Amino acid sequence: MMHFPDSEKVKSILPTLGMLVCLSLSGCANRYNYLGHNNMKKGLYDQAISDFTKAIEIDPRKASAYYSRGIIYNDTGHYDLAVSDFTKAIEIEPGNASAYNDRAVAYALKGEHDRAISDFTRAIEINPRFAEAYYSRGTAYNYKGQYDPAISDFTRVIEINPRDALVYNDRGVVYAMKGEHDKAASDFTKAIEMDPRNAFAYSLRGTSYRDKGENDKAISDYTRAIQIDPSFAEAYIGRAIAYYNKEEYDKAWGNVNIAQNLGLQVPPEFLKRLQEISAPEK
Repeated sequence: MMHFPDSEKVKSILPTLGMLVCLSLSGCANRYNYLGHNNMKKGLYDQAISDFTKAIEIDPRKASAYYSRGIIYNDTGHYDLAVSDFTKAIEIEPGNASAYNDRAVAYALKGEHDRAISDFTRAIEINPRFAEAYYSRGTAYNYKGQYDPAISDFTRVIEINPRDALVYNDRGVVYAMKGEHDKAASDFTKAIEMDPRNAFAYSLRGTSYRDKGENDKAISDYTRAIQIDPSFAEAYIGRAIAYYNKEEYDKAWGNVNIAQNLGLQVPPEFLKRLQEISAPEK
């Protein structure tokens, strides 16, 4: 006759068996870390945070759990908590370029751009081909009005990934801010070549042409942007200004009216100039 242990003894050894199972699966911390990533992918952020927290409680040196929890905090707007988690991940793994990059993002979102630039720089020192860090540092430099280092960083991104249309757009904007409209138009053209449906690039190139006094080219580009995206209110305003420059005031008003109907506030100074020189068409 088989002998079965009493239920109380079974209950007492279950936790021990559970621990042994965890250990045989490379640790409970790894299991919770795995569950956290799964829940993170599903958008179940509260559950993922709980999983990563449990992983950290079991293994306080689990850098990947701190890092992943920091990503969620960043994505949900809890930037101080994100900074804290990325900092812990860096303390455990000082060569973790991604942790420096994402802590920099948190600093940037907090408006602490100097700290962000410092962290992006450290990420680049660890991984000199870290295109995302160059791009983000360039964006931070641009935000601070430091256009030359911004252009340098965007150029480095293009060298690493020549097919990134977004970076050509952003470098073009910086060139435009410097008044280098030929270089700006060239970058916007490159973005359009890579993505012919890029309404934003057409509108930006239109503005460069307009600022160079080439209003017909500007109107053509704004028109193309509008054809691609008829709800692109800013393109109507850009085209209105180009028509104003050509003294075609009725067409300018027509574009202003469309932009207003789309919910865009027309720049007050431009509207005032247009009102002073002509009345809207009845």
